[in-house]
Amino acid sequence: MSARGGAIEREGIRGGGWINEWNPEDEGFWEAKGRRVARRNLVFSIFAEFLGFSVWQLFSIVAALLPLIGFAFTAPQLFGLVAIPPLVGATMRFPYTFAVGIFGGRNWTVISALLLLIPTVMLGIIIQNPETPYWLFVVAAALGGFGGGNFSSSMANIGYFYPNDKKGTALGINAAGGNLGVGVVQLIVPFVVASAALGAVFGGASQTRTDAATGETSQVFIQNAAFFWVPLILLAALGAFLFMNNLNVSQASPREQAPVAKRKHTWVMSYLYIGTFGSFIGYSASFPVLIGNQFPEYAATWMAALGPIVGSLVRPFGGWLSDKLGGARITLWTFVVMICAVLGVLYFLSVQSFAGFFLSFMLLFLTTGVGNGSTYRMIPFIFRTEREREVEGQGEGILAEARRRGLKEGAFAIGFIGAIAAYGGFVIPQAYKYSIGATGGPQTALTAFVAFYVTCVAVTWYFYFRKNAEIRC
Repeated sequence: MSARGGAIEREGIRGGGWINEWNPEDEGFWEAKGRRVARRNLVFSIFAEFLGFSVWQLFSIVAALLPLIGFAFTAPQLFGLVAIPPLVGATMRFPYTFAVGIFGGRNWTVISALLLLIPTVMLGIIIQNPETPYWLFVVAAALGGFGGGNFSSSMANIGYFYPNDKKGTALGINAAGGNLGVGVVQLIVPFVVASAALGAVFGGASQTRTDAATGETSQVFIQNAAFFWVPLILLAALGAFLFMNNLNVSQASPREQAPVAKRKHTWVMSYLYIGTFGSFIGYSASFPVLIGNQFPEYAATWMAALGPIVGSLVRPFGGWLSDKLGGARITLWTFVVMICAVLGVLYFLSVQSFAGFFLSFMLLFLTTGVGNGSTYRMIPFIFRTEREREVEGQGEGILAEARRRGLKEGAFAIGFIGAIAAYGGFVIPQAYKYSIGATGGPQTALTAFVAFYVTCVAVTWYFYFRKNAEIRC
């Protein structure tokens, strides 16, 4: 083995450095070294992305708890706090997508993890004072948007590590691990804030929580909701530093990445991904507050966390199913079921049935998760196919270069499309806010969502599913 080949092999065995040559489409390379390196990077990427989502959606549960400990914020103000992190996080996804190409995937994972310390420490401090003004919570919520950017950089980075026939499953697992942070933060925060032991570790006085349904009081340590994540963030940054890799193949300047924004299918897939991921993150962010507004007796319940958890866990299944049956087919039928689920929510709201309302939302979360997996399976296929068609019949060498460009464009597009779709996390809480403010209920907003999903069915069918579609996938 040459000295150069030995160096490359050693690079692949350990983490913490650059890998100069990476070709997962070569079956021999993949089996000998690629699979092991890709899996290691995937594991630590998931952990960092999981914490990014947890911090990003921390206000989804904290906002529901604030009125119970004495903060006199109105329902529109609470929905505003829930909407701000997705707005900032969606915007941060654009520079985060470019960051992988500039700094390297491992390096940026370390940096982006450490940035999560800013909103968590700030929130842990200001939330202990019941006199803290609303605008300071707005600032903390905006800083929480740092966590929203992690998804785009993580997905763009992991996409380079896997061959095309395994990309759908790998991206689905990576995204699911991150998305799971939304449900986990909503699930554990009510228990974390009730822990006097953690309160003793993190410090600060307790607060009195008043149950909205019974009026009973209990002592909680609301600062635990923020400080709990600090040691995990430090652990994630250390793990990424020691065990992840940068790939030279992922290096690209913003100028090289920018043309993806001019591709028609970038915008078509952005529209569809707003329908799946935008719905997932928007419903996740607003679900605890919506329950508290429509069914006060279930305010801040752990049950609100089940929706995001279900949506996260089924995401890899959506990618796997699309690998088998085709992404467009799964995406189209996902939107059909989403329409039915929202109609179910509307009906059960009208008869004030929490059980029916909750189960309809569970179906909605499940289908957004499947749709997230299926749409992300479609993106790399579409861009690779486009570049291959441009050089059809021009020889194997030119075709291989076209595939390489398609791989890079697909990775850039994944980050860009994820950024556009994340604005759904802002739109849905805002739609609830204005609907409730104008009519007293969320029904107008939900009806608009149904109309939007109908257009998503039509777009999927026209561009990707019908017999003569431009790119059937």
